[in-house]
Amino acid sequence: QVQLVESGGGLVQAGGSLRLSCAASGGTFNRYDMGWFRQAPGKEREFVAASGWSGGRTYYAPSVKGRFTISRDNAKNTVYLQMNSLKPEDTAVYYCAGTARGILYSNIYNREAAYPYWGQGTQVTVSS
Repeated sequence: QVQLVESGGGLVQAGGSLRLSCAASGGTFNRYDMGWFRQAPGKEREFVAASGWSGGRTYYAPSVKGRFTISRDNAKNTVYLQMNSLKPEDTAVYYCAGTARGILYSNIYNREAAYPYWGQGTQVTVSS
């Protein structure tokens, strides 16, 4: 079973950038498709981005497409979320999630329930 630990959150001004990292342990990393979700105060957790096991297939929520980039380094057992042109509405706790390889070929890659493995989350706050 894989364990996930996020890092890289913090406070940034609107228009700035942050890079989140998610380190995985306890499993064979390239057996997992990986995703990022976020939860803003008072809102449900929502899908942000996902990457297939090789990094060759990626998906993004419309609200972040063109600003965020998901990538992974399988040699380092790490998935990243590069966030550029940040907006106050990006403020949320960001969660890394893992699921079985191949989920990105389905139509459930953007659903929480498709991901059995979760990190503890990292806070991102964007000030205006």
